[in-house]
Amino acid sequence: MGTNYQCPTVLDACCGPRMFWFDRADSRALFVDKRRERCHADTRQGRREIVIDPDQIADFRALPFHDATFALVVFDPPHTFAGPNGWTRKKYGTLESGWRDDIRHGFSECFRVLCPLGTLVFKWCEHRVPVSTVLALTPERPLFGQRCGTTAKTHWIVFQRPNTR
Repeated sequence: MGTNYQCPTVLDACCGPRMFWFDRADSRALFVDKRRERCHADTRQGRREIVIDPDQIADFRALPFHDATFALVVFDPPHTFAGPNGWTRKKYGTLESGWRDDIRHGFSECFRVLCPLGTLVFKWCEHRVPVSTVLALTPERPLFGQRCGTTAKTHWIVFQRPNTR
């Protein structure tokens, strides 16, 4: 029997350690990040290992894919200003100066590689930056969203790319 290869239909544009995935090796997804590393960090729970191992090295601000390639894009960019050696920085990355332009370019790229009527799932924790500030960085309008977490600061927001551009 031949191999039943399925082209990924989902792009995780900045996967980090794939924390919210039920299956961190799901073949339907292409996991992308700008870094590949294995490091350790000290936390309140003790020393922990962080593994960032994307399928492909790429920066969410300049994705190396053709227009309208994916049916679903997940966009969970860095959301805080973390110290140089902190757990949060190692695990998720950090906002740098010019972060507004970075997020603006990220939204633009995610919508560019999304098929018409495709879905963008955006995750943002407003620990430092309100979600309203971030949503102002894209001209696209979200369909719906949900707050979650013990402090209700994490937002899951769903967009649909228009049928035409």
